[in-house]
Amino acid sequence: MLESPGKLDDAKATLRVLSAFARGLELLDDYDHEKLEQSGRTKQAAVSIKVDEFLSVVEALRRDFDSPMFGKPKDDSFVSSVRQIYQAFNGQDLYPSVEHKAAMLLYFVVKNHSFVDGNKRIAAALFLYFLAKNRLLVGHGGDRIIGDDGLAALTLLIAISRPEEKDTMVRIVLTILNRFAKSRE
Repeated sequence: MLESPGKLDDAKATLRVLSAFARGLELLDDYDHEKLEQSGRTKQAAVSIKVDEFLSVVEALRRDFDSPMFGKPKDDSFVSSVRQIYQAFNGQDLYPSVEHKAAMLLYFVVKNHSFVDGNKRIAAALFLYFLAKNRLLVGHGGDRIIGDDGLAALTLLIAISRPEEKDTMVRIVLTILNRFAKSRE
């Protein structure tokens, strides 16, 4: 017996929706099956961004947020966060890929609470800045690596995560960045 045209149209519409969100569904499947990626995909060396350059981005953000406390450093933990992503041991980068450095930057700036106000916004902005400087923010066709809502959700997910979930949070970010890098190949 043939399907009615209405049911066939509904099925096609459902398939279009699922196709549009296939990458997100694959990420959830990889999480469920503990297949999140552990390393970055790019082979290029990361552009080294100095603390002062990152702080100039924070200063530029300050104009957009009406708070005298926004972006005011609490202590030296921000300097430590930036140094940590470029850290090496025995001549080997601790975080060897651009993706891994980006993931750790996002994680450290969110979790270290280096600023009196704006840590999540600053972390997200610096994550994007780092990706842009390393030519990973936008693909060849102009597609962004992550949408506004995805960036906010990822940043908030890290913010509410427990310290023992650090590796999982970093692997989620790595997997997202790697999927985008793969789509650029």
